[in-house]
Order: sequence, then C-alpha cells, then structure tokens
Amino acid sequence: MSTRPRTPAAATPAPGKLPLPELAEMKRRGDRIVMITAYDAPAARIADGAGVELILVGDTAAMVMLGHTSTLPVTLDEMIFLTRAVTRAARRPVVVGDLPFGSYEVSDEQAVTSAIRMLKEGGADLVKLEGAGRMVARARAIAESNIGILGHVGLTPQSATKLGGFRAQGRTAAAAIELYDAALALEQAGCCAIVLEAVPAPVAARITEALTVPTIGIGAGAGCDGQVLVFHDVLGIEDRILPKFVRRYASLKADGVEALGAYAADVRSGRFPSADESYHLSGSVAETLGLYGSGLAAG
Repeated sequence: MSTRPRTPAAATPAPGKLPLPELAEMKRRGDRIVMITAYDAPAARIADGAGVELILVGDTAAMVMLGHTSTLPVTLDEMIFLTRAVTRAARRPVVVGDLPFGSYEVSDEQAVTSAIRMLKEGGADLVKLEGAGRMVARARAIAESNIGILGHVGLTPQSATKLGGFRAQGRTAAAAIELYDAALALEQAGCCAIVLEAVPAPVAARITEALTVPTIGIGAGAGCDGQVLVFHDVLGIEDRILPKFVRRYASLKADGVEALGAYAADVRSGRFPSADESYHLSGSVAETLGLYGSGLAAG
C-alpha cells in the first residue's frame, strides 16, 4: 500500500465521512449544524460518537492544551501534529484544520502552501483562516487551489490585541455593516462556511440570512445555521473562566480531581492495588522460588 501523501485535488471522503455539500443542504433545510473543537484522538472519538458534523482543530489549542495565554504562539507544525491526531480518530465528522497566526498573512502563496500542508500532512478536510480585508485574497487563493476553506469574522482571537481584547464586535452601526460586508466578501471568495464569533445576535442573524453558505456561531446568538464551542469548555475540563456564550454540560475537571484524590488516598493507605488487581504465581512456582506464603501464589 502506498504511503505517499494525497494531494488536495485527489482527496476523497473517508468511508462514512459526511459529504461537504451536505452542510449547504442542512442550511437549506433549516437543520442546525453542530461543531466542536478537538485537539487529540480521544476527544475526536468522543465528538464522533456524539454525532457532530464538524470538528475544528482550533488554534485555541495554544491556550487550552499548550498553556499559552493567547493563540499567537502555536505554530503550523504544532497545528498539523494536533490535526493528524484528530483525523486518525474522526470517522464521520468533517475535520477543519485552523491555520495559525503567521502561516497565511504574508502572501497568497504562503497561505496556499500552509493549507496544502494542513491537508497533506494533517489529513484535514478543510482549513480555516481569520479575518477579511487582505485575508479575502488569501481565502480566494486557497479556494482556487481546490481546498475547502472556512472564513472567520467578528472577534478574531489572532488579532484580539488590535480589536481591544476579547470583546464582542459589530456593536455599532458602522461596525455591523463592516462585518456584513466582510462575510459576503469571504463567501464570494469561495468560503464554504463562515464562523461568526462574539457578534450581536441580530447582526449575526442578518448575515446568516444574506449568505448562501452556512454560518457557524460562537457567541453570535441562535440565528446562525450552526454553533461551535470549545470541547474543554462544554465538558467543564477548563473551569478557570466562563465566557458569556458557554453552556457547561459536565464538570469533568471536578470529577477528575475527586477521582484522582480517591486514587491517591488508596495508594497511600495501601488499599490499592488489591489482590484482584495484582498478578500471581502458581503455588509450585512460588514454592520453587521460595515465595510460597508471600501472597504472590495463586489463590
């Protein structure tokens, strides 16, 4: 079997993989699209089992997984590494590889090269980049290279400092019109969906009505075609902050701390491991080794 990396033009859906055109059909039917982040194989298996349509291997991994205080430090090589782990485990969901800061801004050629690497090396089905303006040309260059791409407007974490921090965007008439125009420009450039982050609900709903491609909201109200949240936020693994738009469905960090505390207590008291959790020797072998009666014999 050949191990040669596939080229973008030759990419075909994996068995059971959700066909990309189905996302547009879901918008047409009014069916909601579910997207969740994942950064490793176990998370991808959980998301797959839950039946989500899209998995985003987001550059939020910089903060959630790698301990950084922003998304900026994560590299393309690191994003490819994480995406490859997710694509090994995700069978049905469409996997979106996030292009990190510094991997597409310089030129159209750089953007296309990074996107190709994300598909060939990371196994992603699509890529995502942030912003409009000059980034519209980058999105167009990627789309014209036969690579599926998602746009992202509103709060764009890679430029959060320029935007004044992690805060809602499009809250004035002029800013709302700018977001509207940016989303339309990205659609015209060839994006197959647009992420709207931290956008007032009426503005996001108006953009959603205007676009023929799906919108995926995060802090953008219920009028979007779909929603995305961070895996660790939804499951309560990350509990240091609670953004306004996050709903927690579990408390896995608290459960994990309690479970590990019980494990530590059992180790310290000698309750773990028990005889049932240990391997033993037959009586004859134990006797030959002079271990009979030591507790290592079977029985």
